[in-house]
Amino acid sequence: MDIKSIDKVVLRRMFLVGAKELESKKELINELNVFPVPDGDTGTNMTLTIMSAAKEVASIPDEELSFKTLCKAISSGSLRGARGNSGVILSQLFRGFTKIIKPLEEIDTNILADACVKATETAYKAVMVPKEGTILTVAKAMSDEAVEVAKTTDNLVVMIESILKAGQEALEHTPELLPVLKEAGVVDSGGQGLVAVVTGCYDALLGKEVDFFEEEEEEKKEEESKFTYASDYKILPFVDFNAVDEKTLTTFLDTIGDSVKVEKQGDGVCVHVQTNDPGAVLTKLISFGNLTQVSIENKKPQDTIHVESPVLVEKTEEDLPKKENGFISVSVGDGIKSIFESLGVDYIIEGGQTMNPSTEDMLLAIAKVNADTIYILPNNKNIILAANQARDLTKDKTIVVVPSKNVPQGIAAMISFSPENSTEENLEAMTEGMTAVKTGQVTYSVRDTNIDGHEIHQGDIMGIGDQGILAVGQDVDDTALKMVQAMVDENSELVSVYFGLDVREETANEFVKKIAEEFPNLDVEINYGGQPIYYYMISVE
Repeated sequence: MDIKSIDKVVLRRMFLVGAKELESKKELINELNVFPVPDGDTGTNMTLTIMSAAKEVASIPDEELSFKTLCKAISSGSLRGARGNSGVILSQLFRGFTKIIKPLEEIDTNILADACVKATETAYKAVMVPKEGTILTVAKAMSDEAVEVAKTTDNLVVMIESILKAGQEALEHTPELLPVLKEAGVVDSGGQGLVAVVTGCYDALLGKEVDFFEEEEEEKKEEESKFTYASDYKILPFVDFNAVDEKTLTTFLDTIGDSVKVEKQGDGVCVHVQTNDPGAVLTKLISFGNLTQVSIENKKPQDTIHVESPVLVEKTEEDLPKKENGFISVSVGDGIKSIFESLGVDYIIEGGQTMNPSTEDMLLAIAKVNADTIYILPNNKNIILAANQARDLTKDKTIVVVPSKNVPQGIAAMISFSPENSTEENLEAMTEGMTAVKTGQVTYSVRDTNIDGHEIHQGDIMGIGDQGILAVGQDVDDTALKMVQAMVDENSELVSVYFGLDVREETANEFVKKIAEEFPNLDVEINYGGQPIYYYMISVE
């Protein structure tokens, strides 16, 4: 097949098919995450990012369709819908690509090469310290190939086929560039997502189509639900999941939500429910087995997130007194939220490792806080880029992103804030305060793997520190104690324990006693966190 140019109709089809191809590979991509934790979410984040743009692209009336309207929908939709580092990088790739083609009426091989180069350059600039062996490497291989092929052919079919092949080869090479990928026996998940998008675009160029509007009807019905959170889970049952179990679970979910689906897929059980209480869903599901995937999306981000909190009762910016400094924190778990509120946080975005908030979520939170300067605490390394993107899109307020990578760091940063200091001084003090904290989290493994010198089996308990796996075992408290032992040194003074949703208070108190007996010279404090997935979050300072 010989195709010399791509017009607006073909471009829209290519983007929509690319989006659906990524969505179809979402679970495969999630399973490529290096750490075998229950919340591997690269595929979910990239899918939510591209689907935010795809909905805008699909809604453009035919009479208004142009490269300009397409590029605006692709760029704006993906930028605002971006979630997680992989989603933000994908949105930046789209942003760079659309900058080149926006004023045009068709794309040929030379223009496609220029657009690919601009996309890669834009994505690299968005990352403070670009790392090879990631989606960036795959994007660079694709753009380099585009430049070379454009010199020898004007056939877009030949060109995109070569680009896809170069991307696949680069993807397969990522474990050689990142030892952690090689040790875990996986390729880069973000790179796999990009290859999926380009695969869909190539298929669409050859004629493949999707009825995007028909498939959106189910989602539209879901968005009209009275419940706020659309949530998806996958369970690996402890024992055979039979018809009685299915009925029991379905009946329970029907009492707290709607759009309920419970179905067996392979050795797992996939669950979908629209609800206002995802925490209750998590608690119920872990009684049936280990959670291997969790995705919780706020379908009504403009609404109040937590009406039970006096800080978060629905108010507009105009209803609140003007402040010099405001604070936004990302967290999950009733206890953690209460701690941040007590430290002066104005607005809490529901999210974290199990559900990365989007750039749009950040922007909506910023709009709710009536302050000249707003500090954002992402509290997760996978949310920092989305916070930075929200900062860059905000023009009427000063946004300061404090690069907290977990909740204990965020708490330490808030304690280090002083209203007498300048913005620059506070950012320095807050950053210094959180870097003095060592952190660890305890959860379970969802697959067999080798990482950080540990042989890990599905169901094992893992203690994950700032730099990697610190302990592996069969018992939660024993593994957590080994993790603490690896964190404590001669300069340590305080151990803070935040116990999660599925840990009983009596059990947590017994665990804290073990720490106190092991380290009699240290102060040990316990807090209810209420976080899902992670039995304990622990800080040492």
